[in-house]
Amino acid sequence: MSPDDETYGAPGTGGSGQTRTRLPDRGDGPRRPGRSSARSTVAVVGIVVLLLAAIAFANRGGDEAPSGRPEADRPDTAPTAATGTRPVDGKNHGIATGHARDAQGAQSAAANFAVALGSAEMFDKERRDAIVTATHVPDSARTRRADLDRTYSSEAFLTRIGLQPDGTAPTGQTFVSRVVPVGTKVEKSDADTAKVAVWTTSLFGLAGETSKNPVTESWHTTTYTLRWTDDDWKIVDSQQQDGPVPTGRDQRASTADDLAKAVEEYGGFTYAR
Repeated sequence: MSPDDETYGAPGTGGSGQTRTRLPDRGDGPRRPGRSSARSTVAVVGIVVLLLAAIAFANRGGDEAPSGRPEADRPDTAPTAATGTRPVDGKNHGIATGHARDAQGAQSAAANFAVALGSAEMFDKERRDAIVTATHVPDSARTRRADLDRTYSSEAFLTRIGLQPDGTAPTGQTFVSRVVPVGTKVEKSDADTAKVAVWTTSLFGLAGETSKNPVTESWHTTTYTLRWTDDDWKIVDSQQQDGPVPTGRDQRASTADDLAKAVEEYGGFTYAR
């Protein structure tokens, strides 16, 4: 019941629900003294009871979702705090390996794979093959390598992003391609398979005074289907979509030299959920 629906003194809301009829005073006897004090006390008690009932009702409402759905129907959410599990110690072609065979390990693997697959090293044929081999199951790796070779060897694609036909940056410019995981979410997992979404922000472009493709920021969510293979999680398939994208602050853009220097001096991380 909402406060607007309550009727003070009505049955069930703290009042007695009884009706008292006051008979007219008899003319042949003295008038009985008034009972205004008693009525006031009853009224105050009734209001207090109503307030306590309202507080109890409000507290009970906290057990339900804001939409009124029971707790069991709420969508699953992942805590923003880290699990506290130590990061992996192994490396495979510079990529973290040896993730735990559980949901936490799958999230850590997906985050580390997103960083590797979004790096500038992907524009080098030898490094690209090593990264794809280290992050994918064998069948998927073969298909993925072929697809990426067609993309990264396309002169039209390289020209569009401002790179030379061999995938290198023009003289005097620094190519920037870096992915930063913001969070991970397990959509499904068991002992052998997992589906993990990774929300990322990325920097991409050419830093340089003459660059026609300056470094810009973008936001994506990539969902990886993983399989436990050779004592680690490996990618079977992946899909990417834009966002969620926050509103950008009105900050002054850094110079091309500052960006190039930052990319060269600031190293990346090994991620652990």
